[in-house]
Amino acid sequence: MKKVLVTGTFNMIHPGHLNFFKQAKEHGELIILVARDETVKAVKGSYPTNSEAQRQARLVEAGIAKKVVLGHKDDKYKVLEQEKPDFICLGYDQHSFVDKLEEEIKKRNLKTRIIRLKPYKEEIYKSSKLEQEEG
Repeated sequence: MKKVLVTGTFNMIHPGHLNFFKQAKEHGELIILVARDETVKAVKGSYPTNSEAQRQARLVEAGIAKKVVLGHKDDKYKVLEQEKPDFICLGYDQHSFVDKLEEEIKKRNLKTRIIRLKPYKEEIYKSSKLEQEEG
């Protein structure tokens, strides 16, 4: 079975995420990488409402993926070596750590393909919009 890696904060799981996971699973067994709290702070400017442990536990409990892992604090691309995914599925609006992704795949001698997934009702189910409505 092929391995598919997705990454993100996943602070709140909404129908857009569920569709994202469903699309990714069409390519193989799903592995979800949950961003570390410090990484989220560096990228988004603030810590997520839920801790990395809470976010990881919620995804494990949901039974969506074969595996749910936390990102590495130092090497953001280390998961590539550990999991050796056949595919990395990116969200339609995902831009963090994407610019060097192909370079990192080559550097680690992997044959991983990158797939950009389609949006799902992005005018409604976009984490940044939903978090603003909540706050």
